[in-house]
Amino acid sequence: MIGTVREIEITTEMHASYLDYAMSVIVARALPDVRDGLKPVHRRILYAMHDMGVTSNRPYKKSARIVGEVLGKYHPHNDTSVYDAMVRMAQEFSLRYPLVDGQGNFGSIDGDNAAAMRYTEARLATISDLMLADIEKDTIDWNDNFDTTLKEPAILPAALPNLLINGANGIAVGMATNIPPHNLAEVVDATVYLIDNFDKIEEVGVNDLLQFIKGPDFPTGGILFRYRQAAKGDEEVDAISQGYATGRARLIMQAKAHFEEMSRSRSRIVVTALPYQTNKTNLLERIALLVRDGKIHGITDLRDESDRTGMRIVIELTRNVDPKTVLARLLKLTPMQQTFGMSLLALVNGEPVTLTLKRILRLFIEHRQEIIRRRSQFDLAKARARSHIVEGLLKALDILDEVIQTIRRSQRVDTARNNLIRAFGFTEVQAQAILDMPLRRLTALERKQLQDEHKELQQRISYLEDLLSDNAKILSVIREELLALRQQHADRRRTQIVERAQGTLTATDLLPDRRVWVALSAKGDLRRQDFNGINRAGLRQAAQRAAAALIAANTRDQLFIFSASGRCYRLGVHELPQEGRRRLADLTDFSRRDTIASMLALPHTATEGFLFLVTRQGAVKRIALTDFTQGAFDAQEVISVNGKDRLARAFITLGNGEVLLVTRMGRSIRFSEEKVRAMGTSARGVAGINLKRGDEVIAALPVAPDGELLTVTSNGYLKRTRIDEFSLQGRGGGGIIAHKIDERTGDLVGAAMLTPEHAFAAFITQKGVAKPLGLDEVPSSGRSALGSRKVNLASSDAVAAVHALSPVVAPIDSPPPLPEPQLNGKGNNASASPAKESKQKTTKAPAKSKPSGETAAATPAKPRAQRKTRKLASETTRKRQPATGEQTATKQAPAETANGEVTNRRAKPRRKSSRNGAQATTTQPAATTASDRRQKTGNTREPAPDSKRASTPRRAKQTKKTASTAQPKGKRAAVASVKQSVQGSLLDQPSTEPKPSAAKSSARSARKPAGKLDRVSSVTGGRKKGKKQ
Repeated sequence: MIGTVREIEITTEMHASYLDYAMSVIVARALPDVRDGLKPVHRRILYAMHDMGVTSNRPYKKSARIVGEVLGKYHPHNDTSVYDAMVRMAQEFSLRYPLVDGQGNFGSIDGDNAAAMRYTEARLATISDLMLADIEKDTIDWNDNFDTTLKEPAILPAALPNLLINGANGIAVGMATNIPPHNLAEVVDATVYLIDNFDKIEEVGVNDLLQFIKGPDFPTGGILFRYRQAAKGDEEVDAISQGYATGRARLIMQAKAHFEEMSRSRSRIVVTALPYQTNKTNLLERIALLVRDGKIHGITDLRDESDRTGMRIVIELTRNVDPKTVLARLLKLTPMQQTFGMSLLALVNGEPVTLTLKRILRLFIEHRQEIIRRRSQFDLAKARARSHIVEGLLKALDILDEVIQTIRRSQRVDTARNNLIRAFGFTEVQAQAILDMPLRRLTALERKQLQDEHKELQQRISYLEDLLSDNAKILSVIREELLALRQQHADRRRTQIVERAQGTLTATDLLPDRRVWVALSAKGDLRRQDFNGINRAGLRQAAQRAAAALIAANTRDQLFIFSASGRCYRLGVHELPQEGRRRLADLTDFSRRDTIASMLALPHTATEGFLFLVTRQGAVKRIALTDFTQGAFDAQEVISVNGKDRLARAFITLGNGEVLLVTRMGRSIRFSEEKVRAMGTSARGVAGINLKRGDEVIAALPVAPDGELLTVTSNGYLKRTRIDEFSLQGRGGGGIIAHKIDERTGDLVGAAMLTPEHAFAAFITQKGVAKPLGLDEVPSSGRSALGSRKVNLASSDAVAAVHALSPVVAPIDSPPPLPEPQLNGKGNNASASPAKESKQKTTKAPAKSKPSGETAAATPAKPRAQRKTRKLASETTRKRQPATGEQTATKQAPAETANGEVTNRRAKPRRKSSRNGAQATTTQPAATTASDRRQKTGNTREPAPDSKRASTPRRAKQTKKTASTAQPKGKRAAVASVKQSVQGSLLDQPSTEPKPSAAKSSARSARKPAGKLDRVSSVTGGRKKGKKQ
């Protein structure tokens, strides 16, 4: 008969049906119960094996028979699902304490599948006996099986906290669980501690439990980091403590590896443990693929030497490769380092709940309380029943003859039982026991045994009644049982817990620890360059596109870039390209319509100090680093700017220093940073300086004690001023003059705080040209001085920024040695003869001519190299030649000798024929520079700008001496290194294209043979190749 048909909205029916399906998956399939830590399929497998008698002390049975038992009685699903679940419970690399003892091929960590169920055998593991202990004592509830013909356990008694020691993972509908395994001894110790403090359990915190449970203990071992970076900022958080306190955390697992030295300066990386659930075969394939694709360099061989004694993956490296760098790449690009998303989600009374560590242990204790209570009640009822029977037997023995007569007179058993009850007052149970008692129990010995048994039963009953009436005694029983199983099954921890705060090996730590330059252009182009030292070529490469910022950083640092709109962008220094450049907009969500204001590099562990922000309209703001660096942000707002105001500068302070603000009109104010209170990231700040109309802040600097302020104008006028001349004022005032400004100087465009370690200044022009200059060439003046024009600019160009830099390889106070004295053709020292004023004749040598010996002068450079050398020289020789007519002669200034005498000597040129007969001219280093001569002769006027000079039959005499010094091959030396050794400055020359003069031949002759030494010269005059003198 067809039932009633009802019309229902499909959306309503789908909603209701899907909810039923979702709850079925959550409750009956995917999530474990917090009490025994098992899902239904695992629980059914263990109970079926127990019911079959396949316990730990019985022989193995075929897996196919066990699977059939489970399917036929309790789990009507696919046999593969049951067998896979049983296989996982037998794998030592999946469960910390396997629940099934398998025999045969049950898979491997290499990813090999288990053999078919018809080949393998299994039985319960020893620890599973504890999971099923007392199940026959009515300790649990039972449910009907799928066809209601049998009963299956709703939960197992579980004498040990299986949810924690073996963990669990599963994906339900809309939720998932991922509980890591733990060490049994540690979990038992924490549970015992909780039992001991059960009366004040609310006061127990996570830190109390962490004294016993150090963290998860994975079956594959490896390394687990306690600390990791917070979600926002660079500070570190205790991930393990966070997971136990909230139920959710992100743990970082890492393979355990060490380095071994090999012959011929080679080394290898040996991996002895992998992160949990990492497939070893897939890992090896991944490494091989990365090596093939060129993403990892330096690996020559990859082997798996694992055996029954343990894991051993060998990665052999090439010579002279840093194993730490290779390991860092492996950790970053392979599963050797993984994240474990802890989610302590389990069923509590049939509902999914995210739990904390304390609650899991508390629920387990409460579960065991219920088990022991029900077990005690069962034992008590059984003892009372037996005691009642024994009492009847003892009473019957006292009146044995009468009992026998009554039984003999009875016709049937029922009549005998009724007669005993009616005649002697026995209960029905006692009467039946008397009737069932064999004759042998009538002996005197049996009577004594019954008396002893009755006594024991009375004590047992008294103990159980006392136990059930006192909850503390139940807890004591739980404690004793836990300590007993700890004694039997505890083992050593396998996973090493590493305190991240102690600086142990991580991917960040294994990055190359190298100092670099980070250059940022106003257009947002980013690049980094190795910190190999400061010379003109290297400095130009680092500063050429650094109109916005140029800073020294470490490859492990975090880079913070501040936009004019008040936002901050963060990325790692190691992420920047070393070759070429990248736009900031390609690395972050930086808006192409925004501009760059400032840039900082901070270690990821920096927490002390403040971030100081200054806007162009003079607003200042201070943010604690702990608030600024907290969290893993890519971009965030650090200051709120309104209207036309823009962020001008950001820098780090210690919290108790002083700050100096400098404006475009040459004003400045110095005040204590403590006058600015710490604010949040969205605050606007407070007034730092009261600006005049049309003025704006162009620099903000932390004050260095005993430092100097370097200021530069748009037209290249600069000076140094002692910081003591800037008095301390209150915040928000009008300030005092810092640099006198007029039409000649132009506006103030840059300022830098100089300290003793600074040696150079890189002046960046609006056209992106780097103008390096030694700081000892910058005059020291008062606050109201105009300064001196030291930065010579091309037409329509102007200074845009200044960066103070420190030397690394070739410091200013350690000049390179003077060149070896050149010998003339007679073998004498060329400098020994007095200098004479004479014309220097030069003869061009063919390009292919080679030096004939160490004392022979180098041949002229090839046209391309010559143009490059002259181009470099032009950057530092502009506008230093005085204007001349057809004939100009300048007397040599007196030069000091080594012993302090003054002489008018002049370096005498000598001529040496090369192999093809061409001549080259060599000139000895001049004893002084032009600036020194002007100071000694009283001529302190500024050098006149370049002017075109007419060609004359006679060459103009030199106004400066030229020299060169030899540098080791492969290293770029500072330009004009001989000049540095004499005067103490590397970069003091103007930067115009050199004009024709007699110095060209001497510069050529001073060069050393190419291929042995770098050609470095400080050319101050000369002709272009091919032009007549």
